[in-house]
Amino acid sequence: MRIGRKSILLAAAFLALGTPAFADEFALKLTDAPGAQTVADNCAACHSLDYILTNAPFPSRAVWQAEVAKMIKAFGAQVGADDSRTIVDYLARNYGS
Repeated sequence: MRIGRKSILLAAAFLALGTPAFADEFALKLTDAPGAQTVADNCAACHSLDYILTNAPFPSRAVWQAEVAKMIKAFGAQVGADDSRTIVDYLARNYGS
C-alpha cells in the first residue's frame, strides 16, 4: 500500500492542531488541600480534572455525592468507599456551594 504525500500532510496537520487541545485538557491544578491526591488518582484515571471546574462552584455536597456515585455505578469507576467519601469531602469543601 502506497501512502501519498497528501495523506502524510493531513496526518501532520491533524497532529499539530490536535496537540494543543489535548495539552490544555490537563491544565487544572487542584486546590492544595486534604484529599487532592485521592481525587487526582481516582478521577483523572478516566477523565480530565477540568470537569471539576465545569461543575464548580454550584454543586452542594449532595450533588457532588450524586456525581461520585454516578461515576461508580453508571460508569464503573473503581473507587472504594473510603476514597469515595474523601473525594466527596474534598469536592464539597473546595469546589462546592
